[in-house]
Amino acid sequence: MRVAVVGVTGMVGQVMLKVLEERNLPISELIPVASERSVGKEITYKSKTYKVIGLRDAVASKPDIALFSAGGNTSLEWAPKFADVGTTVIDNSSAWRMDRSKKLVVPEINANALTASDKIIANPNCSTIQLVMALAPLHKEYKIKRLVISTYQSVSGTGVKAVQQLENEIAGIKGEMAYPYPIHKNALPHCDVFEENGYTKEEMKLVRETQKILNDKTIAVTATAVRIPTAGGHSESVNIEFENDFNLSNIRSLLSKTPGIVVQDNTDVNTYPMPIYAHGKDDVFVGRIRRDGSQPNTLNMWVVSDNLRKGAATNAVQIAEYLLENKLVKA
Repeated sequence: MRVAVVGVTGMVGQVMLKVLEERNLPISELIPVASERSVGKEITYKSKTYKVIGLRDAVASKPDIALFSAGGNTSLEWAPKFADVGTTVIDNSSAWRMDRSKKLVVPEINANALTASDKIIANPNCSTIQLVMALAPLHKEYKIKRLVISTYQSVSGTGVKAVQQLENEIAGIKGEMAYPYPIHKNALPHCDVFEENGYTKEEMKLVRETQKILNDKTIAVTATAVRIPTAGGHSESVNIEFENDFNLSNIRSLLSKTPGIVVQDNTDVNTYPMPIYAHGKDDVFVGRIRRDGSQPNTLNMWVVSDNLRKGAATNAVQIAEYLLENKLVKA
């Protein structure tokens, strides 16, 4: 199987290489791809050195799978060109997520909807992936009526420029700003651009993508997304109103039995999810599970995951694994 990684020199692209190596996907040929300014650079995969090539040459090489993490505009232009030569594209940008003709996939939830004819597959937003991982088993059991979400997102979700801004500020160095304000010792209620309705694009991704992945537009969703000065890992406070009443022990049991979920919920010994523990891991961690006493059938919980791994690279690689295991791409 010939696999292209598009955007290989970026933060997510580098993590994709690491995840591909860890999970030992049976790759006969790796094709590292990036923008023209990175062509000719060298990357290392499984102790072997590869030269980065451009998008045009990558299309000509006709890979079986292309893992995209190169931004929405690049995906809009180039994903169809790869698809036209028979490549299956798994795209990490927002370009195709809400396209009705494209599947938006978290493998543990809805990979069974994929077919061999799906040549462009959308990888959800990082904050959405960890959210729906925790919601899916609960929605199936109790039916979700409404969600109120507050996110606490790391600077790595913005990219390398934001990570550098935080590091510079910690060190007292003046440098290029990824945000309109300092992020060190601060919290910015501003993730992505503001839309006309007063919500940011990141907040609306949580609304639209959650409904699409859970295949239920009746779920009411409202969100506030906040950027905080952590280097990696997104956290979410999630308030869930169900149509049916629930038992807390059953909630914990459902989540514990869900592949990819780790329940950390023992306040007697201060056990709860934190970004520092999620770093470098592929699981979604859930804790602070408790009933909302202010209204019926409502639950509060806290959800944490590494946004560069399960929130991006790992989810994309898991989609590739599913395609291979189910013979939806050639081996």
